[in-house]
Formats: sequence, structure tokens, C-alpha cells
Amino acid sequence: MKKLTLLLLLAPLFSLAQEKGMHFEHGASWEAIKAKAKAENKYIFMDCFTTWCGPCRFMSANVFPQENVGAFMNEKFINVKVQLDTTDADNEEVKSWYKDGHDIMEQYQVRAFPTYLYFDPNGNVVHRSVGAGPAEMFLEKSAAALMPDKQYYTLLKAYENGAKDSAALRKMALAAQEAYDMENAPKIANEYLVTQANLFTKENLAFVQNFTQTSKDKGFDLLLKNQQKVDDVLGKGSAAAILQPIIMREEIFKNLSPESDKAVDWQTIKTALSKKYPAFADEALAKAKVMWYQRKGDWNNYQTAIVAYMNKYGAGASPNELNSYAWTVFENCNDMACVAKALEWSKKSFKDSNEPMYIDTYANLLYKLGKKDDALTWEQKAMELAPESEKKTYQETIDKMKKGEKTWN
Repeated sequence: MKKLTLLLLLAPLFSLAQEKGMHFEHGASWEAIKAKAKAENKYIFMDCFTTWCGPCRFMSANVFPQENVGAFMNEKFINVKVQLDTTDADNEEVKSWYKDGHDIMEQYQVRAFPTYLYFDPNGNVVHRSVGAGPAEMFLEKSAAALMPDKQYYTLLKAYENGAKDSAALRKMALAAQEAYDMENAPKIANEYLVTQANLFTKENLAFVQNFTQTSKDKGFDLLLKNQQKVDDVLGKGSAAAILQPIIMREEIFKNLSPESDKAVDWQTIKTALSKKYPAFADEALAKAKVMWYQRKGDWNNYQTAIVAYMNKYGAGASPNELNSYAWTVFENCNDMACVAKALEWSKKSFKDSNEPMYIDTYANLLYKLGKKDDALTWEQKAMELAPESEKKTYQETIDKMKKGEKTWN
């Protein structure tokens, strides 16, 4: 009886703890939600999610339960979750939303998850935002839904009604991109660029860079035909850094299937690439081979490809790229000549910094090459430079090295 009494006394405390975060409506239809919003004169927050979406799960587990998030969202909004995929485990409430969920997904072109839709008390959509992030960012985006000068759909309506001066177009294009409205974002960005007398300012080229995702975007031809002018403003190699991934994606990877066991005809790809983009063909193909063999887990061919690529183009690799290539070799390649090459790349990665992660890579490569004492010296240095919260991981590596155990899989 005493135990039961204690549980009854604690029950209100458990309930209070559970209600500190966001309260989501349950057992109500979309029409009922809108009716409640109108009656209470409150906005609606809609979390459009899927069961397979990792960022969606992150928000539900780490952000929505926070007390400050609940305090704001529960006061300002009626909150509802809408699952936009279907599974065999769906309960009756989820199933009851299938039709409305499908209609919402199509009407508002929800293509990324999580997408958050915000409706005014009359059920009219006024704002949207996309993606996971910390509580402060989520609250900032949600607060924007209450301000007409920041509401995405209010801005879009103004644009459709003729607000198309240069400043308005720029603001609208950036808002569309942030809202992941991928139908309007490139279209409005191109409209903005037409208004600019000089595209080769730092501000405008940064805008072009932001909106150049395919070869069909206006910025692609601009960058392709004016690489030197772009590099003069943004820095050496800036134009190529934007163009090359697009060329690789459209001209190489779109024709390759990771599931296929058929050998890739690199020569045919190179011939076609050389005709269309001669200045990019060699480097794009060399980098594509590196990425392809890594994706396939074909480490014998990867070793050959990465060494060939770095011998010819490694001078332009960033510290992060140098570290990434070196670590991939460390983890997966057994050709000691290749590992020795990776050691050189790794050493360059921290030439101008004391980044512990890069030094850790260097130490592990030394260890794999049999240089245990040097490896321990560098791993100790990496641990000393690492944040306190990460030191344990470095110490575990040191312990393995001292015992002569492998530090790679």
C-alpha cells in the first residue's frame, strides 16, 4: 500500500515532466485542428515527417521535448505531427491522416524532411522551414511564422502580385531556397540576376554560387565562360570548385549504377566528357574514379586511383580533403606504398594548424607503417590538443598502440 501511495503522489510530477515539451494534438482530423485554431485564434504548427528520417527523429527526441521549446510553441501554436510515409506498423490515427497527408504533401510540395508548415488561425499557410537543428534555430524559424515580413508564403504572395524590384527578388530567392521551394528558388534567382548590371561583384558571384546546382541554371554558363574573372573575385579555383561537381554528377555518375557488377567503360566516358567540357575532363574523371571505387568498396582499384589523382591534382586539395583521403587509405588499404603516400598527404593537412583530428590520422598512419614510437608521440600530441570531452577516444587509441593492437578495422 505504501508503494502504491508513493506512486500516486509521484504521478503528477511524472505528468508535469512529460508536458514540459511541445504538446501535439492526437485523435483530431485536419478539419478539427483548423476549427480549434480558429476558435482559439492560434496559429498551427505542422511537423511533416517520415519514419525513416533521421533528422526527424532527432528533433522529436532532442528538441521538441525541451521546456523552453514547449513554453513558446504551446503558447503560440496548436501543434500537430503528420507522418508522410506509410508502414505496416501504422496505427489507426496515422491511417486516418493518409489522405490529408498526401494532399498536404502535394499541395505544398513537401520534398525534404522534416518540413515544417505554419498556418494562420484561419487555416491559411503562411510559412515553412526545413531541416533539423538546435532549439534556438527552431524557435527562431517558428517565431518568423508570426511576422508577416518574414513569413515565406506572405513574401511569395507579394512576389506573385508584382513585388519584383531587385532587392525584393534577392530576398525572395534566398527565402525560397531556405524553404526548400525548389520550383521557385532557381526561377526567382534567375530573375534577380537579370536585374544586375554587373554580375562580377563579390556579392553577386556568391549569390550565383549559391544558386548554381545544375548545368541548366543561369550561373553555370556564367561561371564556365568566365572562370578567370570569377577566380579574380572569389579566389583561385573558385569557379572550378562549383562547376566540377555538377559536371561529374550530370556527365559521369548519372550513368553509373552502384548495384551493377559491370566494369565501367572509363574511356568512353572520357571521350564524351572531353568533347563537352575539355578543360574539366581529365581531373573530373580522375576524381570520379576515386569516388566510385570508394563507394563500391573496391580498395585495390581505389589505391591506384587515389595515388594517381593526388600525384596530379593533390596540390589543390584542402586540409580537410587531405585528411579525408589519408584516413580512407589508413582504414581500408593494405598496400604500404599507398599508406606511405597517405602519410605525406596527412602531414600536409596540419602544416598550418594544430587540428587534433588531422594529427590523429598522421599518428595512425605511422602506426600502420610500423613506426610505433613516432605514432605514440604524435597521438599523445593529438590528445593534448583535443577538447576534454574527446580525450578518452585518443587515450583508447594510445592504449591499443601500446598493446600492439590494430587501430583500424
